[in-house]
Amino acid sequence: MQPTAPYLDAVSAYGFRGSTRFHVPGHKGGEGTDPGLRAALGDRALLLDVPQDIEGIDLGPTPTPYERAEELAAEAYGAARTWFLTNGATQGNHALCLALAGPDERVLVQRNSHASLIDGLILSGGRPAYVAPEYHAELGMALGVTPEALAQCLRRNADIRTAFIVSPTYYGMAADVARCAEVAHAAGVALVVDNAWGAHFGFHSALPASPLDLGADAMLTSTHKIIGSLTQSAMLHVAPDGLIDPGALERAVRLVRSTSQSSLLFASLDAARRQLAVHGDALLARTLAGAQRTSAAIDAIQGCQVLGGTLVGRPGVSGWDPLRLVVDVRGTGCTGYEIAAALRASYDTYTELATHASVVFVLGLAQPVEALERLAHDFTETVRRIARPGRLLELPRQPVGTDFETVMTPREAFLGSGEPLAVEDAVGRISCESIAGYPPGVPALLPGERVTAEVTQYLRDMFTAGARLHGAADPTFATVRVLASAPAAVRAATL
Repeated sequence: MQPTAPYLDAVSAYGFRGSTRFHVPGHKGGEGTDPGLRAALGDRALLLDVPQDIEGIDLGPTPTPYERAEELAAEAYGAARTWFLTNGATQGNHALCLALAGPDERVLVQRNSHASLIDGLILSGGRPAYVAPEYHAELGMALGVTPEALAQCLRRNADIRTAFIVSPTYYGMAADVARCAEVAHAAGVALVVDNAWGAHFGFHSALPASPLDLGADAMLTSTHKIIGSLTQSAMLHVAPDGLIDPGALERAVRLVRSTSQSSLLFASLDAARRQLAVHGDALLARTLAGAQRTSAAIDAIQGCQVLGGTLVGRPGVSGWDPLRLVVDVRGTGCTGYEIAAALRASYDTYTELATHASVVFVLGLAQPVEALERLAHDFTETVRRIARPGRLLELPRQPVGTDFETVMTPREAFLGSGEPLAVEDAVGRISCESIAGYPPGVPALLPGERVTAEVTQYLRDMFTAGARLHGAADPTFATVRVLASAPAAVRAATL
C-alpha cells in the first residue's frame, strides 16, 4: 500500500469538489483571502487548507485516511507507531520529555542535543545528566557520542531509565547507534535517537541504517529537512517491542498538539512518505551520483577538503551522510563565513551552514543535478577570487574539558527569579538560559549550570569570530541572565 497517499487523496477530494464551507478557516478556501497572499500561494493550496474533524478525512469509519497515513509511515520506517508532527521535531522532543522525563526523573542527555530537548525538560521537570560528544578541535565540530562514554555515564547514574542521543549531527556524522543501543539496553535504559537530519537513512544502501533498525527504542525524523515535506513537518516513531510504551507517548503528543493542525503539513508528510518509500532508492541514487561528482570537483580546489568519509572511524563517527557536503576551507585563508557571503553576493547561492572553518551544503532526496553542477563551478570561482593562501585562522576552542557543574534542573533555573548581570559579574552564578555558539551549536551553558570564566570567554570568542549566540537573552553577550538568588536547599547543597 506504500504507493498510496490516503490523507493527501482525502484532502484533495474534499478541497476540490466544491463543498460549501461554513467552518474555519475564515478565508473559505481562498475566496476571502488577501489578494496578495492568494496570488503568492495560489487557489489550489488555499482550497486544501481545511480544519480537523472533516468527515472522510479524520472522522468516519476507522481507519480514517489520517489514521491510515500514519500507519503507512510506521510501516515504511519499521515502527510500531508513528505520529505526524506539525511543529517540527521540536514537538516530538517536548512530547518525549513529558512522557519519559517527569518531575525529578533522571535522564541522560547528549550535551549537544537540540535546544528543544532542553526546553522539553523545562516543561517536564526532568533532571538531566549530560554526556559529552566527541569533538574535532581543529574544525570546531561536534561529533557523536561513543558507546564507551554512554556506558560510563550510565554507570555513574544508575537511576537513569532513558538516554537521548543525536545521530546524525548537523554535519552528517552518524554515531554507532547499534552499540549505543546495546549499552543502553544492558543497563535497562531506553535509547531515543534524534534522527532529525537522517529521515532518509535506511532507504539506500550507501546511507547509514535507520536508528530503529539498529535497536533504538524511539527516533525523531525531521521529514522536511531532506525528504521534502513542508517546513515545520516531522514524524515521531516508536519501535516495536521496545522499552517505550506507545500509550504514554500518545498522551504526551496529544498534550503538545495544536487543535488546529495544518492539513497542508499533514498532506505533505503523507506525500513525502510515499515518494521516499516507493521511489527513494532511485532518487537517492541519482542525487548521490551528482553529489559524488560535485564533491570531487570541490575537493580538487586548492585549500579545500570535502569531509565525511575521511572522518569515519574516528571516535564518535560510525558513518556519514553523503547528502551533506561539508567543506573544510581553512586552507584557503578564508573563513566559512566569508566564502558563504561571497557565494551569496556573486551567485545568489545560499549555504545551510557556515562556520569559522567550514561550509555545509545540504542536498535533498531529489536534488536537481543541474544545481549541483553549477555549485561546483560557482564554489571554484569564489575560492579562486577571494582565497588568501598562507593566512592562518585562529579558531575559538570549545571548552570540552570543563567540568560543568549542574546545580538544579533546567525547569527550576528557567522558572526561577532571574536577573541580567554583566558577564564578568555572572561568573559563579547559576544560569537561567541555554547559550550555544552557533555554529557549531554545542551548548556551552545550560539552565541550572554554574557560569564559569572559561565558558564566558569561549562564548565571547565565538561571538567575535562571527557566530551568533543561540538562546542568549542578550545576543551581544554583554549580559547573561542568572538566578537572582538560589533556593536555600541549593545553597546548602553547594556549600
